[in-house]
Amino acid sequence: MTTPAPRLDPALAARLKHDDAGLLTAVVQDATDHRVLMVGWMDDEALARTLSSGRVTYWSRSRSEYWRKGDTSGHVQWVRSVALDCDGDTLLVSVDQVGAACHRGTDTCFDGGDLGAVVLPPTERTA
Repeated sequence: MTTPAPRLDPALAARLKHDDAGLLTAVVQDATDHRVLMVGWMDDEALARTLSSGRVTYWSRSRSEYWRKGDTSGHVQWVRSVALDCDGDTLLVSVDQVGAACHRGTDTCFDGGDLGAVVLPPTERTA
């Protein structure tokens, strides 16, 4: 006997604004130091699984399947909170990360990715 997939509360589902593929962007942040660890994608079922299980589930756009972070790598993401942005199209997922967040084995997917943007001192910032 298979367990039915968890379902979103209809009131929450009504607030979501999906992209053309039926997905929401999920920005994943470390609950302790607030670093952005990675960005993933969720559909309604992935979000429902995440909200009901305490572990983060994503939709893989490349493999067209669900994946729960850590099932193969051991680098688990334990949910601390999930918030919906004001437009209803992006999730902020706060996690306790166990091990590397990135598939490259780094703490975040943004390690080594700084593009060297100009940063003006506050005294030079004028509109």
